[in-house]
Amino acid sequence: MTDGPNPFAEMIRASQDWARAMNPALEHFTPKGFEALWPTMPKDVMEAFMGRTFNPEGLDAKTKMLLTLSALTIMGAQAEAQLRLTVRHAVEAGATKQEIAETIGLAGMFGGVPAMTKAMELAGEVLDTPEEETE
Repeated sequence: MTDGPNPFAEMIRASQDWARAMNPALEHFTPKGFEALWPTMPKDVMEAFMGRTFNPEGLDAKTKMLLTLSALTIMGAQAEAQLRLTVRHAVEAGATKQEIAETIGLAGMFGGVPAMTKAMELAGEVLDTPEEETE
């Protein structure tokens, strides 16, 4: 009995062929490029969708962004674009550099020093970038 082609590999190949046919530039897609497509959400919009709009007694957008940052750090800071995006959104929602550093530091207690170090490095990239470069 011979094994047929790996269905997962075939699905990936078909997706790559489709992307190449639709837009040849997608052949060289990088997550860093995706990050540039996603602007920082304005604080009012963030608060409307992720804040207290639907749950007035609930967490505000800033707290939710800091919790998200903590989770991304504990995961090992593998999702670099998502972590940088979350830092930008946390700042937009009112988080300070100190609050971001404390959040990552606390998450390091659960995710480990390598995860914390990587998250601090990624957050630093965002926090040290002048505002006019991020717009």
